[in-house]
Amino acid sequence: MVYIGASTVYAGSLLALNEIWYKESPRTNFHFFNDNAQWLQIDKVGHFYSAYHLSHTGARIFRWTGMDKQKATWLGAATGMVLLIPIEFLDGFSAEYGASWGDLLANSTGVALSLQNLLWQEPRIHPKFSFHQTSLASMRPNVLGENLPQQMIKDYNGQTYWLAFDIQPWLRETSKFPSWLGVALGYGGEQMVYARSHENQSNGYDSYRQYYLSLDINLTRIRVKNKFLKSLFFALNTIHIPAPALEWNRKQGFRVHALYF
Repeated sequence: MVYIGASTVYAGSLLALNEIWYKESPRTNFHFFNDNAQWLQIDKVGHFYSAYHLSHTGARIFRWTGMDKQKATWLGAATGMVLLIPIEFLDGFSAEYGASWGDLLANSTGVALSLQNLLWQEPRIHPKFSFHQTSLASMRPNVLGENLPQQMIKDYNGQTYWLAFDIQPWLRETSKFPSWLGVALGYGGEQMVYARSHENQSNGYDSYRQYYLSLDINLTRIRVKNKFLKSLFFALNTIHIPAPALEWNRKQGFRVHALYF
């Protein structure tokens, strides 16, 4: 039943992705395309994020079936890699895109991070995501998204990716530091109406990178007995909860955000 349910959800996800991303794109013969210089590599960080969470969730499902932790972790990692391969095929047959070695490398890195369970017997580094709508999407809605669901996937200006680090596991066992409180490093970009920096400059936009330092809350370390809440906290732990943040970018220098999402 686990395999049937997971397969059904995955097939539905691919159909939804095809509707959002590839529906209007003409088809062509399978080909590779070097897109490593596009979108300030935020799309590559997105591949890393997705690969990690597919692998980590897969391992959790296998553990739920009674499989031992080591085997579940390896099988989850393999599952994460296999599930992302069809997306490269969709890209490869799209005239507007193409299969990407950079995407494959990012996928592999995300899968590799999921193996931290074997090193520490628990995850201590957590890729997370946050998003806010931007006015830039209206400049090219066919590329950056026409509505909120599309923009969450397509508008890289509103996306921020985080690496959240637990603190308490690195301290002494007698430490009273809150186990759920950590620190997160974030990465994003702005003024990306076109894929490449020189294209943005030609059209009056100056694309630039953004770096963040913020507090983080690891919901999975909050002790609850209710199984539904445990599952909910596991799912929500993929998102960076709004928190104070310090930003640096080359145009504005340091900026303080009382709450950033």
